[in-house]
Amino acid sequence: MGINSKHLATFILGAAAGVAAHKYLQTEEGEKLLEDLKTKANNLKTDAEGAIDKAPEYFEDLKSKGAETLKSSFPDAEAFFKDLYDKFVGGKGTAANVEVTPTPDPIS
Repeated sequence: MGINSKHLATFILGAAAGVAAHKYLQTEEGEKLLEDLKTKANNLKTDAEGAIDKAPEYFEDLKSKGAETLKSSFPDAEAFFKDLYDKFVGGKGTAANVEVTPTPDPIS
């Protein structure tokens, strides 16, 4: 893979943009921009740490509200899932006792 004029032009433009950004950040306005970015980054970090601390409580609340909603909207859901679980695990019959109908070969 050789270096062609497009690659060289891209490199030169990138380097020029880097130099321009460095020059801008050395000005008073650029330093203010950096301070604003640092402040916003610290605020985001604090918010993220707070969210991590609240996450277990939030998901526990979500789980309990979801279960309550499911029980109130679909009162037979718990029995349905228990029967389904028992069918596959072995409460009323094991998976080995389930009769499987073979699929016929397709006609070519």
